[in-house]
Amino acid sequence: MTVPGRPAGLESWCEAVLESDPYRRLSYTWHTMTPELAEKFGWDQEFQAKLAGERRSKVTFDIEPATQGVKLTVIHDGFEPGSTVLEMVSVGWPDVISSLKTLLETGEPLPA
Repeated sequence: MTVPGRPAGLESWCEAVLESDPYRRLSYTWHTMTPELAEKFGWDQEFQAKLAGERRSKVTFDIEPATQGVKLTVIHDGFEPGSTVLEMVSVGWPDVISSLKTLLETGEPLPA
């Protein structure tokens, strides 16, 4: 499947929106570990197959009013015990949220 606006090589990601409440909540399934994604990150076939064998998890973004602005809560759950994907996203999400904060404050994201 080709998704307009999706970066080249990642066309076959197929996540499903589970809940959408504009300006309050977005929840969707997470991950389709495709060969294209493995190539992008340099994973060998064995590692990609290990990740692809894990069940999909769920990401939820909750936005609520705060004193000055809004509070964003990111919840990523639904992992099996011993999940390799959990280990990976536990390192990735703090970087994503830090870059988002910097973008909102300065107009520029953190360097990749």
